[in-house]
Amino acid sequence: MSAPRKRSPVLPQKPKEEVNKKALIWLGVIFVVLVVAVSLLLILS
Repeated sequence: MSAPRKRSPVLPQKPKEEVNKKALIWLGVIFVVLVVAVSLLLILS
């Protein structure tokens, strides 16, 4: 009985790691977009 209890907490941790990876990807995309937008404004000005 103790083995399944130890396994069940491991399953919810995997989706959390995936969410963190998605969050990091989104932050990276937003950062790149901001850098491109600022560079375009500097070039156009």
